[in-house]
Amino acid sequence: MASADELTFHEFEEATNLLADTPDAATTSRSDQLTPQGHVAVAVGSGGSYGAEDEVEEESDKAAEQQQQQQPGFWTFSYYQSFFDVDTSQVLDRIKGSLLPRPGHNFVRHHLRNRPDLYGPFWICATLAFVLAVTGNLTLVLAQRRDPSIHYSPQFHKVTVAGISIYCYAWLVPLALWGFLRWRKGVQERMGPYTFLETVCIYGYSLFVFIPMVVLWLIPVPWLQWLFGALALGLSAAGLVFTLWPVVREDTRLVATVLLSVVVLLHALLAMGCKLYFFQSLPPENVAPPPQITSLPSNIALSPTLPQSLAPS
Repeated sequence: MASADELTFHEFEEATNLLADTPDAATTSRSDQLTPQGHVAVAVGSGGSYGAEDEVEEESDKAAEQQQQQQPGFWTFSYYQSFFDVDTSQVLDRIKGSLLPRPGHNFVRHHLRNRPDLYGPFWICATLAFVLAVTGNLTLVLAQRRDPSIHYSPQFHKVTVAGISIYCYAWLVPLALWGFLRWRKGVQERMGPYTFLETVCIYGYSLFVFIPMVVLWLIPVPWLQWLFGALALGLSAAGLVFTLWPVVREDTRLVATVLLSVVVLLHALLAMGCKLYFFQSLPPENVAPPPQITSLPSNIALSPTLPQSLAPS
């Protein structure tokens, strides 16, 4: 029987002959690639497959490093540019979803799809503020044509008031709502609130219905103006309630009811504030005061005055 040294020698001789016949072959000496008997394994293949596994790992590591390097910080302009990277079809689809709320149709799940944007909310708020200021001034112009006693002067301060009011509402209310839901998440572990950008997106698109409502408020019929306001408020508030309900329903019934009531109440206060401030029918300071006629007591006799040419000398 041959000894172990002779067997090892013959194996190395066979490996040498095999490498001589196939120059592209490569030997591997890793411990995990040894045969169960401790024999040396010989890998035969093309030269392009040598170290392929190591190259794949190196490429994946380089790709991960490049992705980390390409991700901008929140203080850079490129970080916020991604929130405005939407096309017209996406914005129109989200506007349509906010105008046609349906029970069981979640705005975030069906329209945002984990890609909230700031482009739509920003321009919706800007358009609403501009339309509010312009139509508020047009209301006074039309009122002056119907009643010449009204003295109209351009009220440019309404642009500033409208812009501050709309943008503060579209950012501060979602911030407070998001903070409250995050706090309730610690109390109720089953709750999964939306992100802050998703909450801002929900409120921003919910304000779109107020733009045609404001334009229709130019009709000088008070009851019709209130009717348009109630319809717009109902659509907008319904969209908010249907979107927030999947999040707040995991909480207690009292907290969910109070939270949704506050959301609807704040929305109603915004609509009523716009109606009462920007669409005053006859502002008192713009109406010329009627001439006052004073009457003398009846017991005072008026002395007749004669022309100077007929007066006695």
